[in-house]
Amino acid sequence: MYKLTVTLFLLLGGSLCDGAETNTIPLQLTDSLSGKPVANAVVILENGPSESPVEAEIVQKNRNFHPHTLIIPKYSRVDFPNQDNTQHHVYSFSPAKAFNIELYAGRPTEPVVFDKTGVVEIGCNIHDHMQAFILVTDSAPSGRTDEQGRLTVEIPPPADSDSGTQTGLLVWHPRLTDNTRMARFTVGKPYPESLELSVELSPEPTSDDPLDGLQERFREL
Repeated sequence: MYKLTVTLFLLLGGSLCDGAETNTIPLQLTDSLSGKPVANAVVILENGPSESPVEAEIVQKNRNFHPHTLIIPKYSRVDFPNQDNTQHHVYSFSPAKAFNIELYAGRPTEPVVFDKTGVVEIGCNIHDHMQAFILVTDSAPSGRTDEQGRLTVEIPPPADSDSGTQTGLLVWHPRLTDNTRMARFTVGKPYPESLELSVELSPEPTSDDPLDGLQERFREL
């Protein structure tokens, strides 16, 4: 068991083929506090297959962001069209990308380019309840966990036989106790037959204004 900001359990102790073939490993993700499965968590293989930058959108409609979570490759461009009949003020002060689109209707003049990897937390300075996240990655996501917290991860053979004895897995969920960054796990070789990962989640929100803290931090800038 390794204890970092999260906990990693290696189950069954066996290994799959450690040759040139892709390793396919079943993964189970649970909440370390409740023991319940964590659904809809994003899992990304470090140094995995990359993707080209894309053009994407986060739409403001019915005073909400759609989608709530967007995953994009680094250097992608994201537009923030406003489809509401009220103006919005979209901003982020995240280290991966700080930006500020002041009060506007319709479509902003230019998309925002996301040139650093990391988690970008987005809010509206007019409507405190509005919140979204952009995950900017170097590697294509392995997928999202299902309702039982399960996902099968494929680890391709390294391009270089001397590339090391460990593989990193990044996990993100909007209710991570620190959702401003991805939780990182290390999986050593020989690879286990299955993985059980545990992350610590915040309680389900009970307030209608989950962005109160985010709003206060913006006002302090």
